[in-house]
Amino acid sequence: MKVGIIIVVILLILALILGSGFVSRRNQMAVKREAVNAAWSQVDVVLQRRADLIPNLVATVKGFAVHEEQVFSEIAQARSALIGARTPADKIAANGALDSALSRLLVITENYPQLKSNENFLRLQDELAGTENRIAVERRRYNDVVQDYNTYISLFPNSLVAGMSGFTRNDAYFKADAGARTAPTVNFDFNKSQAPATTPTPAPAKP
Repeated sequence: MKVGIIIVVILLILALILGSGFVSRRNQMAVKREAVNAAWSQVDVVLQRRADLIPNLVATVKGFAVHEEQVFSEIAQARSALIGARTPADKIAANGALDSALSRLLVITENYPQLKSNENFLRLQDELAGTENRIAVERRRYNDVVQDYNTYISLFPNSLVAGMSGFTRNDAYFKADAGARTAPTVNFDFNKSQAPATTPTPAPAKP
């Protein structure tokens, strides 16, 4: 009788330990998943900020580069896809297309040096450059927390808890291109004309 009671007590203690460990790991997964959601919210804010700047930027450039309709059309399509995307994976894909379209726009602006004297363009230049930096920071932070979450739920015995609790791997992260991916460089500081070299004044001829 005493042996039976001891066995029951031991089983209860083991069940309590296992149950406590299960709950603790599950709660930690929930915390990490919420960290992913919070990091994505910050990414979404800066992506929307850039999307809001694009129409004014395109309108300003279009005033000087009216023949670049293909580039303007690509930017409009990419921006529309970004705004219409509903999931992080879709927005990340649309953002990649927008990055490419904006890079082509920045290339063609070098053919129109008149832009450097346009005050509206210079203001948009500063705002876009600041937004690109914010995107790079928030994108890196988001990737870090996604990697942390994925690593945690893949470790044993966390993987068992994740499978029983419905926690799945999150593959919606920013992938690097060949080599390290960097934020697009926003530089509208066209080469300034250099002042003509001054030639030394010849000394007066001796009488």
